[in-house]
Amino acid sequence: MVDPTSAPASGPVATRGPTPSEDAEVLSGYYWQMTLIRLFEQRAAEMYTKAKIGGYCHLNLGEEATVVGLMAALRPTDYLFTTYREHGYALARGAEPARVMAELFGRATGLSGGRGGSMHLFDTQHRLLGGYGIVGGQIPPATGAALAVAYRHEPGRDCDAVMCLLGDAATNIGAFHESLNLAAVWRLPIVYVIVNNQLGMGTPVEAAAGEPELYRRGCSYRIPGQRVDGNDVIAVREAAREALDKARTEHQPMLLETVSYRLRGHSVVDPARYRSDADNQRLRELDPLPAFRARLIDEGALDAQDAARIDAEAEQTVAAAVDAADHAPAPDVDSLFDHVYATPVANTYRGRPGDPVVTP
Repeated sequence: MVDPTSAPASGPVATRGPTPSEDAEVLSGYYWQMTLIRLFEQRAAEMYTKAKIGGYCHLNLGEEATVVGLMAALRPTDYLFTTYREHGYALARGAEPARVMAELFGRATGLSGGRGGSMHLFDTQHRLLGGYGIVGGQIPPATGAALAVAYRHEPGRDCDAVMCLLGDAATNIGAFHESLNLAAVWRLPIVYVIVNNQLGMGTPVEAAAGEPELYRRGCSYRIPGQRVDGNDVIAVREAAREALDKARTEHQPMLLETVSYRLRGHSVVDPARYRSDADNQRLRELDPLPAFRARLIDEGALDAQDAARIDAEAEQTVAAAVDAADHAPAPDVDSLFDHVYATPVANTYRGRPGDPVVTP
């Protein structure tokens, strides 16, 4: 597996952010978000085994530092497109945990009204424009959104930016390269972030990519790239801020690769037998959450009592989210065909299975 702190053959690698100069309240806020995501995902896995959550379910366990660092770099007016592994991004972007959990439960109070489930969270309030269930399916729409932003941009005013998340395996599909090419030609304000957890389902990056240093894949389109230690929340935030700044001020598309490790299988039902015991032990030692907790305590930004309080508050928040989701109503059957089209379409059939066929 890739060591994210090892410098690639060319190009900088960002690691180990300067926490002593950081505000303690900001750092404790990052720890709160990372803890919330960890506990939320653990409860989501539990609820899946209890059949409260259906369909597919992919967790951010082990990627919390990447999630929080990326979201901390965004402005409220920026747009975010994600993969189907997006629960943590919705939480860090500001979505209410109860609404995120309700969507996983398929309830009417969920972010997508119970229609999207785990892989299709959507929140216009926070400009989260979707989790996408198809590998790489978010890349062309995100590029189109960046085109719209550039088209609407008024000279002399600050430009919004688009952040498009994708997994390591998505760099092998045609839409990735087509989108990067258009972004370069049109000078779009977009940052493509490759969340490299080093496995495309169960296949190591090195076995699937002719160029496993994925940040280099923008070179053909003259898109600058950088690899960053995805286990370091501060390093991720700073690298993302730098990339977003270039996208806004220069309309320079950017490519950022964050290297981390997912602690579980590809999805909740994946036992991850492709990992050895030694791999699993190494991942536990690299777990970003306890490492960040220890680091903050060691540097005086947090004490053990405050950390325990944050842990307890996050646990209570997640428990309340599960309870609220469990008691929320399911979508009304009569709303089954709502939101199928953006605008009304004449003669749309709204019958349900078992309804009598009505002829003119």
